[in-house]
Amino acid sequence: MIVELSHRIAEGMVTYPGIPGPRLGVHLSREDSREVYAPGTEFHLGTIALAANTGTYLDTPHHRYPDGPDLSQVPASRLADLPGLVVRAEGTREVRLSENLDVRGRAVLIQTGWDLHFGTEKYADEHPYLAPESAAWLAEQGAALVGIDSLNIDDTPHRGERPAHTLLLKAGIVLVEHLTGLSALPDEGFRFHAAPPMIAGLGTFPVRAYAVLP
Repeated sequence: MIVELSHRIAEGMVTYPGIPGPRLGVHLSREDSREVYAPGTEFHLGTIALAANTGTYLDTPHHRYPDGPDLSQVPASRLADLPGLVVRAEGTREVRLSENLDVRGRAVLIQTGWDLHFGTEKYADEHPYLAPESAAWLAEQGAALVGIDSLNIDDTPHRGERPAHTLLLKAGIVLVEHLTGLSALPDEGFRFHAAPPMIAGLGTFPVRAYAVLP
């Protein structure tokens, strides 16, 4: 069974306040393609212009550190077919993790329930985030990936500081923000996938995140 965990990307959508929404275009229309291909054969070649931080997206170390691995340098083994673990934290603004969890080599997905507000003004208002102390612990314990179904893994209004990004990306732990649908997953016993295109020189890009259940 496959569970979708990404928000749908659509023309003009708002993911993060201040970041422009995607714009769809056409390089070759179906009508014009009829002049190129054999009779009865037509294609649509579309274009898209979007900020890398659109929809459900993955941050690599290059997003925070200029010398960190970018989208083309993070190995697929850190992005796909990872054993998953869901941390339930609904109703909590600053999420603190139990240090009894076994997180080494796993995709740790934090379910806050905040994805219900995606696309609304409330989504950016007092959103849940990961406590810096828990981010430090995840880095020490060797998690493979950390995800959250909220606007940001950090407390964004707090003087521009980003401790969770700083600690986790420095440790080589990739992040997935704006997840959705985590309530459909069991606490563990699934495999998580969130692989972006291999784009050199870019640190962030949308992913189609999903989980595979036995």
